[in-house]
Amino acid sequence: VDTIVLDKTGTLTLGNPVVSAVHPSPGVDERSVVEAAAIVERPSEHPLAKAVLQKAAELSLPIVEPERFDSTPGKGVTGLAGGEEIIVGNREFLEGRGFHLNGLAANAGASSQVIVARGGQLLGALQIQDVLRPESVAAVAELRKMGLRTILLTGDAEAIAREVGEQLGMDEVEAGLLPDEKLARINALLKQGKTVAMVGDGVNDAPALAQANVGIAMGSGTDVARESANVVLLGNDLLKLVETLKIARRCKHIIMQNFAGT
Repeated sequence: VDTIVLDKTGTLTLGNPVVSAVHPSPGVDERSVVEAAAIVERPSEHPLAKAVLQKAAELSLPIVEPERFDSTPGKGVTGLAGGEEIIVGNREFLEGRGFHLNGLAANAGASSQVIVARGGQLLGALQIQDVLRPESVAAVAELRKMGLRTILLTGDAEAIAREVGEQLGMDEVEAGLLPDEKLARINALLKQGKTVAMVGDGVNDAPALAQANVGIAMGSGTDVARESANVVLLGNDLLKLVETLKIARRCKHIIMQNFAGT
């Protein structure tokens, strides 16, 4: 392996994001924004959904099951509740459905931003933040010491990805990627003759995990991520990944020595 590709949410971060701010549209209260988002996010397995549901619990909001649920990986989710369509997703997802955001929470900084609409009305936006795993900086530094090129691929916005990439000292950062675009990036690296290990934890990472020379899933990852990977880390300590790679290199060295000796 000469190239390590890493997902962000749940891999380099703890995967336990929290809602850091709510930005209601004029005439809309905060509870309405959170309630609508929580209804449609309830069936979702995405880490951002957990943050929304946690915020709803903090506000003691009763959350019903949506009558219908559809997910567009890397973009957002839709559902039906009380005969009204609820749409929750990134800016492009809402704009693609005809909503004019008019600068709503346009400067989210290093937060993931989720826009919420219900019954054709734009309710507001949620800012959601995650934190780096405590060992992420040390793990990436060790990977680079081993001569490995480190690449961050994420569906998050450019500002978030760049900040995380700078904190970790990543060699390369690519943001705003859908699952098929992550897969295309892995294929491009393979065509360049790179030997690629992909590390991820989510449904969005499954195609890339399956395509890489070695797919490595976090222990807390989704079922589909673990099933798509060649290796599943026990626990979620990224330093265990470093240790695993070092052991693999040592084993290969011993094997080659044995071949040479015979």
